[in-house]
Amino acid sequence: MSNISTLTTALRQANMRVTPQRVAICELLVGSDEHPTAAMIYDELKPRFASLSLATVYNTLDVLVKLGVVNVLGHAGDDKVHYDADTEPHVNLACISCSRIIDIPSEHVTHLDTEIAEASGYKLLGARVLYYGLCPDCQKKQDKAKRN
Repeated sequence: MSNISTLTTALRQANMRVTPQRVAICELLVGSDEHPTAAMIYDELKPRFASLSLATVYNTLDVLVKLGVVNVLGHAGDDKVHYDADTEPHVNLACISCSRIIDIPSEHVTHLDTEIAEASGYKLLGARVLYYGLCPDCQKKQDKAKRN
């Protein structure tokens, strides 16, 4: 899992100013298990930072992704791009109904990372294993709707 220091250091390495807004973006990413979108981050932080722009959020996320300290997950059935500050090997499960994404640790993914790195010679910066399906809550709602 990336921490705030890792993210802010990455921003400095990219010659970006580490402003209070960018620190808040990093804090939100590290502190969230919701896999936020850029719009979610913007909406959450805008009340605290009147000068915050959506462009700042996107630019900050783009740099963090390019440096490998944040993963971009793509959409979860909602056509919105989600972000994950947990760059350790794990599986993401996305519900195509409610768009909730959860993390599942897996030693198999860890072993796969090691195998891929050794076989390719790549320095891996992150990986995406994203499964799509219906979460238990949405399955219950679907079953209830079928009975009615």
